[in-house]
Amino acid sequence: MTPTQNAARELFTELTRHAPEGIWSAPGRVNLIGEHTDYNDGFVLPFAIPHRTVAAVGRREDHRIRVASTFADEPVEVELDDLDRLFPTPTGSTPQVPEWAAYPLGVAWALRQADGIAASAAVGSGLDIAIASDVPVGAGLSSSAAIEGATASALNDLWAAGLDRPALARVGRRAENEAVGAPTGIMDQMASMLGEPDAAIFLDCRTLDANLVQVGIAEAGLAILVMDTRVKHAHSTGGYGERRAACERGAEIMGVPSLRDVSVDDLPRAQELMDDVTFRRVRHVVTENQRVLDTVRVLREGSARDIGDLLVASHASMRDDFEISVPELDTAVEAALAAGAVGARMTGGGFGGAAIALVEQDAVDRVTDAVNAAFAASGFAAPVLFTVTPSAGAHRDA
Repeated sequence: MTPTQNAARELFTELTRHAPEGIWSAPGRVNLIGEHTDYNDGFVLPFAIPHRTVAAVGRREDHRIRVASTFADEPVEVELDDLDRLFPTPTGSTPQVPEWAAYPLGVAWALRQADGIAASAAVGSGLDIAIASDVPVGAGLSSSAAIEGATASALNDLWAAGLDRPALARVGRRAENEAVGAPTGIMDQMASMLGEPDAAIFLDCRTLDANLVQVGIAEAGLAILVMDTRVKHAHSTGGYGERRAACERGAEIMGVPSLRDVSVDDLPRAQELMDDVTFRRVRHVVTENQRVLDTVRVLREGSARDIGDLLVASHASMRDDFEISVPELDTAVEAALAAGAVGARMTGGGFGGAAIALVEQDAVDRVTDAVNAAFAASGFAAPVLFTVTPSAGAHRDA
């Protein structure tokens, strides 16, 4: 077993004095390209990473649900029927339970709310859930979706809910949106549920159609370097919500259901109709959607080596139009490119977190040294750098 699996199993045993019925896990994700397009019904291209959250779970004889985590001092325990009192969390409020516990408890609530699920007798059984993770928290690698995916997979099995993976992703999104209060899209949950080795997930966030795209990173002699700035972010705070509101305002001005329905050719008219800030927010989403489509085409027709310029353009758009970068992210991207990276961009929701660089396999150490030196020269705390490969999605481990 992995250290994370062992940690979850040991925590469960410490909590309950017996072994779990099973162990489930789900990965974090890196978004190759397509940022803030998901909640605009657009396109994204994420992939699952090797770092995973593990849930050791077992049924109880009562109707209570107890969650514990290696990163929290105390477990949280509630009656199953109280979940409907705890959630949804009113907009602008904080959850009535500690935020970390709102993720797994929110999943239990959202799964019970799913069509036809509450009629299942199995859904009435209580549960103990012990969680451990090696997905970096606050790094833009979707540690939250990994918790949701691991929990949802376990509950789907133990409650005999019978939901497929896209439905479990929707359960996770509802938990994040309505239980935690973070207005995110569905990209993270779909990536965590549907990931496959050496593939990215080309997701249409309007239809939820998902197609695997072979990325061929190793085949091209490349590696993906994650550069975690260690600047923490939180999606439930204001910056993310303000960007989403601007996108909705822009769609309303353009008379369309969402920015998915605005093309690059429509941007001159949008600029005439909108204030500068709203226009730049819209321009980012519209051009980012096009960059996702272009990246998928290049990967299918050519090589991962040919997407570098698209990654660089994506970062510039997030920095200048969407204004979600921070100096540490810009430093990581600029230092990686100066050291010879094929392409680089921030990944995730922004306001901190991580950037990624596409680098030659034999240049990983050189780029790593250059990024560390640039952070030191700027007086920033040292980043955490590591390589990732596209990996498997959520599953039962044992």
